[in-house]
Amino acid sequence: MSLAFSARCLAGRTIQQVRGICRSAAVQSGGSLFVHRDSAENNLNTPFDFTPENYKRIEVIVGNYPAEHKAAAVIPVLDLAQRQHGWLPISAMNKVAELLKIPKMRVYEVATFYTMYNRQPMGKYHIQVCTTTPCMLCNSDSIVEALKKKLGIKLGETTPDKMFTVTEVECLGACVNAPMVQINDNYYEDLTAKDMDEIIDDLKAGKVPKPGPRNERFSCEPAGGLTSLTEPPTGPGFGVRADL
Repeated sequence: MSLAFSARCLAGRTIQQVRGICRSAAVQSGGSLFVHRDSAENNLNTPFDFTPENYKRIEVIVGNYPAEHKAAAVIPVLDLAQRQHGWLPISAMNKVAELLKIPKMRVYEVATFYTMYNRQPMGKYHIQVCTTTPCMLCNSDSIVEALKKKLGIKLGETTPDKMFTVTEVECLGACVNAPMVQINDNYYEDLTAKDMDEIIDDLKAGKVPKPGPRNERFSCEPAGGLTSLTEPPTGPGFGVRADL
């Protein structure tokens, strides 16, 4: 494209219109995912230390790796810290770096890269709502609205009683069972707004709702029933020539 042609194309356009042509959309995720800012509940003096039981677990975890590669244990040890504390303050990251004898920055790099690590206080139940294409096509919007109405919060917020945090996430790998949510370690699939209400009521009552599909489907079998592999599997040697 010539300079003169470019000038004619841009003539009469506002600066916002020109930017729309020349620049990609701004990133919406925000710097909070990657940058630490001290707060009252998350700073270098936030109390954290592993329990005696978890120190024993760390010994087992680290023992899975060669002595010169203790740094490889950073992911499971960070996960252990988060499970103990409920979320991952910077003081917990520093403790992990100390135990594994690696630079603190190496721990920060992992904790800020993987979204499985929650670096802000979370509710007792972390509800992750998938809204990627398969779930969206199966009306995940109704699940989002049901959660907003039931809990009185928006995506990314925590209820005042610190019981529930709701976040919007990308694909959780259960597309055939869409729409679905992950609550702590459990998947709840084939959801309707009514199912979501019932799950929240159970959690409030101290119950653990049964994970998996809510429509009586077994695992991820076709919703209309099996169309193949409907007979018991054949034994070893099936179809092999008798003389072989």
